[in-house]
Amino acid sequence: MTTTRLTVGQALVTFLANQHTVDGDVRERTIPGMFGIFGHGNVAGVGQALKQAHVDSPGLMPYLQARNEQAMVHEAVGFARMHRRRATYACTASVGPGAANMLTGAALATTNRLPVLLLPSDTFATRVSDPVLQQVEMPHDTSLQVTDAFRPLSRFFDRVDRPEQLFSIALAAMRVLTDPAETGAVTIALPEDVQAEQLDVPLEFLRPREWHVRRPVPERGPLDRAVAAIRAARRPLVVAGGGVLYSGAEQQLDAFARDTGIPVGTTQAGGGSLVWDHPQSLGGIGATGTTAANRIAAEADLVIGVGTRYSDFTTASRTAFQASDVQFVNVNVASFDAYKHGSQLPVVADAREALDALRAALGDHRVDAAHADRVAAEKAAWDDLVDEALLPTGSALPGQPEIIGAVQAASDPTDVVVQAAGSLPGDLHKLWRVRDALGYHVEYAFSCMGYEIAGGLGVARGAPDRDVIVMVGDGSYLMLHTELVTAVAEGVKIIVVLIQNHGYASIGHLSETVGSERFGTLYRRLDPETLDFEGGDVLPVDLAMNARSYGVDVIEVEPGPSAVADLSAAVTAAKASPTTTLIHVNSDPVVYAPDGEGWWDVPVAQVSTLPSTQAARDDYLRQQAAQRPLLG
Repeated sequence: MTTTRLTVGQALVTFLANQHTVDGDVRERTIPGMFGIFGHGNVAGVGQALKQAHVDSPGLMPYLQARNEQAMVHEAVGFARMHRRRATYACTASVGPGAANMLTGAALATTNRLPVLLLPSDTFATRVSDPVLQQVEMPHDTSLQVTDAFRPLSRFFDRVDRPEQLFSIALAAMRVLTDPAETGAVTIALPEDVQAEQLDVPLEFLRPREWHVRRPVPERGPLDRAVAAIRAARRPLVVAGGGVLYSGAEQQLDAFARDTGIPVGTTQAGGGSLVWDHPQSLGGIGATGTTAANRIAAEADLVIGVGTRYSDFTTASRTAFQASDVQFVNVNVASFDAYKHGSQLPVVADAREALDALRAALGDHRVDAAHADRVAAEKAAWDDLVDEALLPTGSALPGQPEIIGAVQAASDPTDVVVQAAGSLPGDLHKLWRVRDALGYHVEYAFSCMGYEIAGGLGVARGAPDRDVIVMVGDGSYLMLHTELVTAVAEGVKIIVVLIQNHGYASIGHLSETVGSERFGTLYRRLDPETLDFEGGDVLPVDLAMNARSYGVDVIEVEPGPSAVADLSAAVTAAKASPTTTLIHVNSDPVVYAPDGEGWWDVPVAQVSTLPSTQAARDDYLRQQAAQRPLLG
C-alpha cells in the first residue's frame, strides 16, 4: 500500500478537500472551506495544516476567518441550507472556551437537521501536561473534557485519541454529514498533541471520494395506504416542511397541489415550498401561521406532512388540528419524524420521490369543489388582511408589519430574507410574501438570538448572486454582531435592517400574555429606588454608530411620517451598493401583525398574587382545553 507521511491535521485537511457530494446530476465539494479561530490546541495542528495547504496547494482548503466560534457555525449552517444540505463548512476551534463556544451552534445545526463539521480541539491525549490551561477538571471522572459536552448535541461524535483512528472516524463522520436522515452537527474532537503527530497515510484515503445522497422511494404498502387515505379524505391539507426544500421537491409539490387541489400550509423551515400567490398556498401554519392555514387545519380530516418534524409551533402546541376523525400521513426521509405523534400512516421516503409517487397513483383525483371554494375564500380573506397590514400608517414610529412591507416592496423575488428570533419570525411567517424557493431563511427550530448576521453571511457565501436581507431586532443584534467585521474584511455583501425598539419585543409581548407585564424586557437604566428597569430612562445606545465603527456603510431612517418610504428607499440604495449596508430604523414594539388564530403553550403560574397573572391563567386553561394528547 502506497503511503505518505503527514500529521493528523494535514491528513484531515487533505482528506476533507477531496470529499464530494453527489445528488442526481449535481456534484459539489462537501467541505469547500474551513472556518477557524486559532489558539492553543489547534494553532500547531489544523492551523498549521491549513497554512501549509495554502502555501503548497492554493485553493485546496480555503481558510475563512471569523470573530466568534458560535458565529462561524451559524455561517456554515446558513451556507448549508442554501446548498440544500449538499455542502457545508468545517469549523476548527481551540481548547476550552473556544471549543465550548461552538456548543450553541452545534445544537442549532442538529435541531435544524442541517450539516456542519465541527473540529474542536482537546487537551493532551497523553496527559503529559495535566491539567493544561483552560482544561475542565472533573474529580469524579478525569477523562471528561469540554468536548464531551458536544455528545448530546451532535448526530455523530468521536475523539481521535490515536493517529491511526483518524481513518475510520473521518469516514464515519462523512457518512453522517451527507445522510439526509441523520445529518446535523458532526463533531470530531482533536487532542492538541495528536493533531501534530505524524502517521503514514494511505494515498487511497486522500483520493477524491463521492458520497451519494440517498433519495429513498416509498414502499408499496405505505404508499397504497396513504393514497387510499387521500382519496377518502373530504378536507385534506398538506403541511410542507424544510424537507421539501432539502429534497429539491418544490416543483413536485407545486404539481401535486395544482393537480389535486389540496391546499398547503408551510412551516418556518418550509417557507418557499410554494410561492405565496400559488392558488393552493395558505401561507404559514401553526402558532405563527395565517388564519387561512389555521382555519383549514382546524377542519382537516387528513393532514399530509411532507418533510416536517411537527414542532410545537407547527401544531400550535397540538391545538391546530381539531377534527375528531383527523388522520396523518407523515412523509419523511427520517423514520423518527415519519412516526411523530402516533401517526398510523408513516411514509419513510424522500419528499421528491414520495410526491411523484403520490401524484402518479392519485391520477385525476381532486378535492371536492366545496373544499376548494373554502380554501380560495380563506386565502383571499387573508391576502386582503396582509395588504392592509403592510400599508404605511404615517406614524412617526412604524410598526413591524409596515417595516416588513417597506422591505418587501424594495426587494427582488430572488432576494433572501434572513431571521431567527424575537417577534420577527412570527410576523414574517404571516406577512412575508415568498417568491422564490430559497428566498425565505428563518432559523426557527432553535430560534437562536444572534444567528441573523452570521447566518446571513453564510447565506451570502452560499448564494453570491442574490441579495441577502438580514432583518434583526436590537436585542438579537446585541447578542452577536461582530461578524459585520468579517463582512467588511472579506467583501461579503449583506443588507442588515436593524429594528430598534429598545428592548425584547417578542418576550415583552409574551410576558404580557402570561401575566408578567413585560418584566425585565425593557432596555432602561436601573432605578436605584425600585431596583428594576421598568421606569428608567431609555439607554443612550447608538447601534448605528457601532456598525459604522466596524467600517459598515450605515443609513439611518429618522422617525417621522415618511419613515416607511425612507426605509424602502434605503433598501433600494443598499441593493445598488456593492458593499454591506446597515439600515437603522426605529419602531413601535406594540404594533402587531394580524392575529392568525394560532396558540403556543407557555404554562402560566397556577397561583399568583398578581391580577394580571390570575387573568392569564384563566385564559391559559381555556386554550389548553383544545389540546389533543396525540395527533394521529
